[in-house]
Amino acid sequence: MTSSRPLEGRVALATGASRGLGFAIAKELASQGAHVIATARTQGGLEELDDAIRETGGSSTLVPMDLNAPDGIEKLAEAVSKRWGKLDILVSNAGQLGVITPAAQIPSKVWNETMGVNLIAPARLIRAYEGLLKQSDSGRAVFISSSSARSRRAYWAAYAASKSALEALVQSWARELVDSPLNVNLADPGRMRTAMRAKAMPGEDPMDNPAPDEIAPAIAALCSADEKRHGELIEVGG
Repeated sequence: MTSSRPLEGRVALATGASRGLGFAIAKELASQGAHVIATARTQGGLEELDDAIRETGGSSTLVPMDLNAPDGIEKLAEAVSKRWGKLDILVSNAGQLGVITPAAQIPSKVWNETMGVNLIAPARLIRAYEGLLKQSDSGRAVFISSSSARSRRAYWAAYAASKSALEALVQSWARELVDSPLNVNLADPGRMRTAMRAKAMPGEDPMDNPAPDEIAPAIAALCSADEKRHGELIEVGG
């Protein structure tokens, strides 16, 4: 481990890593020395990530996967256990916006997909990877939330409800781990120049918002063995 590569020798898993914040986080973790297991539905985006990671001198394992698939999360955990025997860092970043529309008009399919990605998948990650994270001498888990969990704006019911439930899930889990070296936090990245933000705010000038690469180092810092905060919601962006 060196000051320029503080995560040397660590194994990290990042979801939603083919674009946006997930892409930036995975690249940042790799640049700091972690071997990154990157998951996303988009194979092409993951291949672009692998190229970007190689340019930093880092390494990655690409896993094309739909988090809503019945057993993908669990099968990957089995593979991680066999290959590494532990997981040092988990970043649950994948997110689903759903639709911006009156709550009474949200179809069941949208509810299922949004809650599936934003809440159920993180719950499955917790179940599948808690044991592996506890095998690390300083396991770190970070879950990406949103101010929508607390602002609960009109027409944002699906996204707001899923992120609010995520915060309850993670902070409840954190309280179970008070006597463990495993630290768990939520991170709110704030406004960012992403495709999801553009979809949600079509009239907004994206250049008014920071790029994901500007936010990623603060997320990576939460994955450090030196990070002592636990069970907190941390605002890392603008």
